Amino acid sequence: MVYGLVGLLAIALLYAAFTDIRRRQIDNWLNAAIALLAPVYWWAQGLTLWPGMALQLGVALLAFAVLAGLFALRMMGGGDVKLLTALALWLPGRLFLELLLIMALVGGVLTLVMGIWHVTRRRKDRLKIPYGVAIASGGLWVLASSHWDAVQAVMAG
Repeated sequence: MVYGLVGLLAIALLYAAFTDIRRRQIDNWLNAAIALLAPVYWWAQGLTLWPGMALQLGVALLAFAVLAGLFALRMMGGGDVKLLTALALWLPGRLFLELLLIMALVGGVLTLVMGIWHVTRRRKDRLKIPYGVAIASGGLWVLASSHWDAVQAVMAG
């Protein structure tokens, strides 16, 4: 059941990236579904109420507080804040930090590439980066690396 839930999360992340590329928006229903599936994932993993589930909620609350501040400063979009907060419900603190690091690296490359494209096209409008792509990349990386044995089994057929 754990791998099925991780598979659903991976599909949701791919969908989030796709919609962010197309519409520069990550749907609220998708973020809500990711967040609402987290307790099912906790149960499937056998997480204890204390400290396991409490720590997951703490990571998500801390992430939301920091990210909401970035949103207030117009440094981050609302859908990105909600997606990262929902992902914080799924990932222990160390893995969430790994996701943030990978997200920052991918986001930096994405920003450079899109900035160069924007300038070469002589676009005058404001550059909007689909940061859901970077978030999804970080999430998929962390999911794959933390469930590597299952990934190899699926790829081996």
